[in-house]
Amino acid sequence: MSPGAAQPLLLGVRHHGPGSARSVRAALDAAQPRAVLIEGPPEGDALLALAAEPDMRPPVALLAHAADDPGRAAFWPLASFSPEWVALRWAQARDVPVRFIDLPAAHTLADGPGADADDGGAGSVPVDPLAALAGAAGYDDPERWWEDVVEHRDADSARDPLAPFAALAEAMGVLRETHGDGGRPRDLVREAYMRQRMRAARREFGADYAVVCGAWHLPALRARTTAAADRALLTGLPKTKVETTWVPWTHRRLARAGGYGAGITSPGWYAHLFAAPDRPVERWLTKVAGLLREEDRQVSPAHVIEAVRLARTLAALRGRPLPGLTETLEAVRAVMCDGSDVPLALIEDRLVVGDVLGEVPGTAPAVPLQRDLTRRMRTLRLKAEAQSRDLELDLRKDTDAAKSLLLHRLRLLGVDWGVPTASRTGTGTFRETWRLCWEPELSVRVAEAGIWGTTVPGAATARAQAEARGAGELGEITALAERCLLAGLSEALPAVLRALADRAALDTDVARLAGALPALARSLRYGDVRGTDASALGTVAAGLAERICVALPAACAAGLDADGAAALRGHVDGVHGAVALLADTDPGLRERWSGVLRTLAGRDAVPGVIRGRAARLLLDGGRLPAGETARLMGLALSPAAAPADAAGWIEGFAGGNAGGGTLLVHDERLLGLIDTWLVSVPPDAFVDVLPLLRRTFGAYEPGVKRSLGELVRRGPGAGRARSASRAAPEGFAPDLDPARADAAEALARLLLAAAG
Repeated sequence: MSPGAAQPLLLGVRHHGPGSARSVRAALDAAQPRAVLIEGPPEGDALLALAAEPDMRPPVALLAHAADDPGRAAFWPLASFSPEWVALRWAQARDVPVRFIDLPAAHTLADGPGADADDGGAGSVPVDPLAALAGAAGYDDPERWWEDVVEHRDADSARDPLAPFAALAEAMGVLRETHGDGGRPRDLVREAYMRQRMRAARREFGADYAVVCGAWHLPALRARTTAAADRALLTGLPKTKVETTWVPWTHRRLARAGGYGAGITSPGWYAHLFAAPDRPVERWLTKVAGLLREEDRQVSPAHVIEAVRLARTLAALRGRPLPGLTETLEAVRAVMCDGSDVPLALIEDRLVVGDVLGEVPGTAPAVPLQRDLTRRMRTLRLKAEAQSRDLELDLRKDTDAAKSLLLHRLRLLGVDWGVPTASRTGTGTFRETWRLCWEPELSVRVAEAGIWGTTVPGAATARAQAEARGAGELGEITALAERCLLAGLSEALPAVLRALADRAALDTDVARLAGALPALARSLRYGDVRGTDASALGTVAAGLAERICVALPAACAAGLDADGAAALRGHVDGVHGAVALLADTDPGLRERWSGVLRTLAGRDAVPGVIRGRAARLLLDGGRLPAGETARLMGLALSPAAAPADAAGWIEGFAGGNAGGGTLLVHDERLLGLIDTWLVSVPPDAFVDVLPLLRRTFGAYEPGVKRSLGELVRRGPGAGRARSASRAAPEGFAPDLDPARADAAEALARLLLAAAG
């Protein structure tokens, strides 16, 4: 500013600080300035009137995004306890002009996203002013220092409401002298623009105006510079066209490090401190007790009284003026949680951070797609909430089906408001469970998706058609076809089917074909359930299935390594499930597929994991007699077989969670074959196959493991009364085998030594 000129009221604050907010309110009440300037993007000036609307409820954020690329966006969040929000509402309540004075978003977004893209170069660590001041005061916790010097100070009853701002400005002046731009060279440009806006305000209001900004900027705004020097800093800045609006924000998002003013660790606690008219600790602990009672914990008024007493005692012992968050949480843990961190974690999540979601007026500017989405949400009674919740849908009901279509269409547009999850009430084609959680960033995703259309169905259709044209692999298109059917996008299916037919005709990789078939089969099923015409997919699916049946045996015998064999084993499972879904449309398909499995199970050149899996699928389908199954197992586990290949056969046959352990419990002949092979494996080979065997048998349920262990210990059939003349079951001797016992003893000693 020019030498000798009267100075405006500069109020340096901490973003999202309730103590700063109270002090700002008291200072403005005392000074009564003619105008208020606030750190924020000037593009938001046109939206400031919306802050006075009854439907506006913080936390909210100003959103600015590049008009031609909505993904380049920045947020300026404001909570009820943010000093900037308090200053804004103070000015509006008194009809005082209020404006934003930070560097325009048009410059900020021109060379990258983010309102705070001002960090230094490589190796530069930006200075944390709060931590620096706390360290100078002998504190190792910046939050605790801030609570002691600001939050626990009653700004409304202070004799001089401007005194804390003067002290903070002096401290920041020392820091800026020591650290310069603090590792944020972009701040110098921002501060030059702020000074330009202050000069414009001086011409309009004289020196009778107030500036509310981050305390770090105070020394720069007080510096004596010329308009020419500031213009030189601002000359040549890149610029882009931007659009701005208000969007809801959340306390949980405020708690994340990054974004406007960086994160705060306890927004729920800060909101309580700002809103509590008196006795904040007592009111806070009463909230905690209420939450714990909702979770069926026994908490009485006596617990609250004792927790208040303990929090005050801890504060006194530590020399603090009042109990802070640390003392209150320690008191809660000791008195209300019986020393447990489990309920304390709930308190920290629900109250210290919180799931408060703000609201913005319906008149706020929005892209047409956002307006259409809002209308559909209102019609379906779907409310955006910050707290994660499950939504159970019955697709036989029209309203639930419409909700499902909306959520699937949004996912196709990249707006993951809802994520499908496992149902707690049962399974079935007609049921869906979604986990809903609205994050502020989804507003940006909606703006980005606006390039595809003005309505949710239209935009999703255009996006699906574009993805079909640009898909490079068959699996991508089959997955897209499934998503289109789930979303009810019948208009997009022709383009998807054309791309699908073209890719399927040209693709010769049997693994890719096998990976694509399950999605097609599910698509046919979903089309039937949702009343969508998916008959055109049947022809493509039948053609893929036929090609897989022809090519799969040769592909499995083509010298696969362990990873390739495991991948093809997974494809065999996927195709088997798809054949079950497609059998109604092609009655002969199941028989042809069974022939493929018989070929795989009996061909020695096929890796053991695939042969074993094929035998198991045939057995489960009733197409392989028990005697033939035992013969195949005996061949796979014969002494001539390589131990690794035999272990792979066992994994394919009995591994996973498909009931392999239960099968061995009830078929003692198969268990005996495995047991006989296991004890015959040479010691050096056993070390190599042990991880594979552990993976196979480790997946069994505890009860199955106990049953198998008991059977092996006493020998299958030993629990049944039998005469001495009865022969022992195949694979088991009538008496103890010392050689086998010695082998087991040696292995046990080896394992115990390793454990020790």
